[in-house]
Amino acid sequence: MGFTKCFKMAVATIWASKVRSLLTMLGIIIGISAVIILVSLMGGLTQQITDMFNDLGTNMIQVAINDRSLTKRVEPDAMYQLVSENPDLLLDVSPSINVMGTIKSGTESKSGTATGVSEGYAMMRNLTVQEGRFIQYSDIVSKSNICVIGTYQEQNFFGKGEAVGQKLKINGTPFIVVGVLEEKEDSAVGSGDDIIYIPYTSAMRLNGSNIVNSYTLTAANEERVDEATAIIKQLLGRKIGDDDYYTVISMKELIEQMSVIMGSMETVLVCIAGISLLVGGIGIMNIMLVSVTERTREIGIRKSLGAKQKNIMMQFVIEAGTVSCIGGVIGIILGAIVAVLAGKALLDATITPSVTSIIVAFSVSVAIGICFGYLPAKKAARLNPIDALRYD
Repeated sequence: MGFTKCFKMAVATIWASKVRSLLTMLGIIIGISAVIILVSLMGGLTQQITDMFNDLGTNMIQVAINDRSLTKRVEPDAMYQLVSENPDLLLDVSPSINVMGTIKSGTESKSGTATGVSEGYAMMRNLTVQEGRFIQYSDIVSKSNICVIGTYQEQNFFGKGEAVGQKLKINGTPFIVVGVLEEKEDSAVGSGDDIIYIPYTSAMRLNGSNIVNSYTLTAANEERVDEATAIIKQLLGRKIGDDDYYTVISMKELIEQMSVIMGSMETVLVCIAGISLLVGGIGIMNIMLVSVTERTREIGIRKSLGAKQKNIMMQFVIEAGTVSCIGGVIGIILGAIVAVLAGKALLDATITPSVTSIIVAFSVSVAIGICFGYLPAKKAARLNPIDALRYD
């Protein structure tokens, strides 16, 4: 008896006991669905985070100086000199100084933060000015009271298209709005549109300090980020000494760390979901053992007519594999649908289950059917035909 005939018999047996077969498949369906959903959602979340870092620039390098005593510092001139001396490794640098306090225009006021940056910051961070202009070198030199705002501030204080040329007070000091950035995140509070940029020299004056504790640099290209990071650390080592007082981290390194963390989380979640597959496999083995008992006389008749052990074993293994495969297909379809719907609802993104995850899920379902169907098939194949014919 060949594979095709065994498969047809398996389908006929499954169809004859539809409810029992569906309940047998349930563990496989749930397990495969869970794996597809979790892998798809984790893949979508990882891609979202990666895209966010890519938008910031994979060649971006952040430097933070962590000295509360304020005695260890690196002057902006030293960082600019490092960039000019290493044009093959570094493209630009911008000091970054936060000014926290009250933002006010007319009678409207709110607590917020203005960030002091250089004229090159817009290009480094891929910022687009939709109205007016960004900070210029002359603004840095003259410590001009000008600012560039996000669309949240524009809508909150002035109204769309009416901000350029207006005054915005930062901790009581009036600044002229010279530019409005392109909307990125629906102009929501706390988002990338809730931002105010001013010349870093003006930020120093507002803070009453000439100390810069944060710098943003861009490497010449992604391939040379590690070399660029190394020369930055050399400069900080000479200026500050103890590496406990500074941190240098690149977006490339953050992406790699994030990928490792997300990969570990995905593995853990898939292992948890895999418990359902184990339970489903046990369910298949249990039902197949019951099926062997119920069909003892049938096995005896087939053996008495010349069926060999391998024929009986093949029949029951294929039947178990078919049950598992059908459950796997249903699980894949159900998991894909739920993954797409969950992606829209939870991540606001279009999630597409990968072909690899589908192939792996289907292969696992087949393997489970074969592995857990082997013991019942072996039991059926070893039945003595005389005892089987006597079974009532």
